[in-house]
Amino acid sequence: MTARFDRIFGAGTKPVIAMAHLPALPGAPLHDAATGMRGVVDAVARDLEILLAEGVDAVMFCNENDRPYRLDASLADAAAMARVVTELAPRDRPFGVDYLWDARCALAVAATTGASFIREVMPGVFESDMGLWRPDPAALLRERRALGADGVAVLMNVTPEFASPLGTRSAGTRARSAVVSTLADAILVSGPMAGAEPDLEAVLEVVDAVAGSAPVLLNTGAKSTNIGAFLPLVDGVIVGSDLKTGGGTWNPVDRERVRRFLDAAGAAR
Repeated sequence: MTARFDRIFGAGTKPVIAMAHLPALPGAPLHDAATGMRGVVDAVARDLEILLAEGVDAVMFCNENDRPYRLDASLADAAAMARVVTELAPRDRPFGVDYLWDARCALAVAATTGASFIREVMPGVFESDMGLWRPDPAALLRERRALGADGVAVLMNVTPEFASPLGTRSAGTRARSAVVSTLADAILVSGPMAGAEPDLEAVLEVVDAVAGSAPVLLNTGAKSTNIGAFLPLVDGVIVGSDLKTGGGTWNPVDRERVRRFLDAAGAAR
């Protein structure tokens, strides 16, 4: 599984994967009907221009503003995500897809747009803001095979935002299970919500449990002020909120904040 991650990003590179957050899609409560899909595309294009010009290693498209999140994407959701990715995906570096919270939708968009990776929560059962949540990694990986998308890496988040696992297994145990039983291409460690950093001890527990058998990435809460402490411990970082105006998750990307974060990450590599 590590080979798939290394093939995308290069061994030992510790990539900075920047979030390309989509405004709310049609049908979502916060969607701007006045600007419609053109407004969604234009907003993401503006953010991407900054992220790519400043030199992030990869980007990940995500329907971040489709609050409250749903566990089953509609046909319109999948079509809207595919349109944005098709129009804007970079061709000079890797890009990924994340649909909150339907792994099959993310995989379908990735497989049809040439994305290299997806991010999803698994394995386990969770109580969450969206209700009871039971991801199905077996079905997802079989669908990846059926779609001929074996090159698409699945980055598995074992400590999801807005949710808590049911049961008594520790984060480290679940991370090890994700590698051994559900064939994760990388393990992600998150804080309790978007923009919130995980406990440092939780990160160390997961890194120790996985013990080099799969990359471990910081998934939320990375900031220019803390990446120096986290990046030496992990194999990469996914960052969104700290790159935004005022550090707000749903704000536009701020060029100076991107530069500040990349400078700090470069020094920590």
